[in-house]
Amino acid sequence: MIRWLAFLGLLSAMPALAAGIDVGGPFQLVDQDGHAVSDRTYRGRPLLMYFGYTSCPDVCPVDVAKIVQVSRSVRDTTGIAVTAVFVTVDPARDNAARMKAYVRAFGPDVVGLTGSEAQIKQVTDAYHVYFNKVPANGSYLMDHSTVLYLVGADGTLLDHYGRKLPEQDVAARVAATLEARR
Repeated sequence: MIRWLAFLGLLSAMPALAAGIDVGGPFQLVDQDGHAVSDRTYRGRPLLMYFGYTSCPDVCPVDVAKIVQVSRSVRDTTGIAVTAVFVTVDPARDNAARMKAYVRAFGPDVVGLTGSEAQIKQVTDAYHVYFNKVPANGSYLMDHSTVLYLVGADGTLLDHYGRKLPEQDVAARVAATLEARR
């Protein structure tokens, strides 16, 4: 059921992306080290942004590992360093310390971002990210869309990728897009 809802969330985001509606924009969050950051903090380097949560039982760990591999592949083939950014949709549980432990499991170059509920709502609205709290076994899971966003060094959205797209194809598209912008 949760995967079906996530698929519906992805579909709800796709018309905005396909119709040329503005996606992305300014944000103010907190990184895994507890520092206040904004979209301007990351200017000058491209980002691969993904929205999920640290308690995700299956999708997020697989997707973050894929993003790390894509970032490495792009760096190795083009020399362009792409920063992998994981933004939580569950700020009630995902504080800076929890984000730090989570992203460090994927390597030293992954950024984890959290913030207040209002800050998370602002950035998820800007990126047209679907998420919803779903009760489960006395706790909850977070149903969420699974779109990966390529954000350029100037902070603009360059491309997006669905999770079914193979890692090699994502890496090739990211590399081609960034190479074309050199």
